[in-house]
Amino acid sequence: MQVESIKKEIHPFLYESIISRGITELRPSQKKAIDAELLKRKNLLVVTPTSSGKTLIAELAAMNSILNHVGKAIYIAPLKSLATEKYRDFKKEYGSKIKVALSIGDMDNVDSRLHQQDLIITTSEKLDSLIRHRVDWLKDVAVIIVDEIHLLNDTERGPTLEVLITILKEILKNVQIIALSATIGNPKELAKWLNAELVEDDWRPVKLHQGTYLKGKIEFKE
Repeated sequence: MQVESIKKEIHPFLYESIISRGITELRPSQKKAIDAELLKRKNLLVVTPTSSGKTLIAELAAMNSILNHVGKAIYIAPLKSLATEKYRDFKKEYGSKIKVALSIGDMDNVDSRLHQQDLIITTSEKLDSLIRHRVDWLKDVAVIIVDEIHLLNDTERGPTLEVLITILKEILKNVQIIALSATIGNPKELAKWLNAELVEDDWRPVKLHQGTYLKGKIEFKE
């Protein structure tokens, strides 16, 4: 699928941003996401290999919502380092057009500047703290991106993330949730819990080979 085929469905600035990066053709998972009504605000659980194009799927949902004045977007990253990386990427690409904020600091700080921001990149722990402080801008959120959602199974972070998603689903009835992961053991069950369409694909940009290393030599499987 060519990017040009969705030109009329996305904001002109978003389209030009994608094209300017040399992206002219959508990857298989991205096409499947479009077909699953990503651009019509459907919830999606995207399970595809690393570097297969999940970030662009999230970008399409978040930026189309912000640029078309539907509402704010929140990007939930599992680690502060990943949140910082995503902040830099979005700030570089869209900072001239929207307000991008990184909120990963003091859990007791409500970060009052966030009500003026369009895209808020944070961690599940920080967002949980913000919700407990009853921030008034939460009602303006239209899209939530949950990166590495398989961490629901993590003994340390999982409970916080599960409670957080449950609360967000309850208080934001019309929010679009885009959940991303490279691997999930029970994708159908998770998609049902999220009330989301499941997008699965095994395409990857670099072929994965499996082999055994012994005494300086690797024997690959056929």
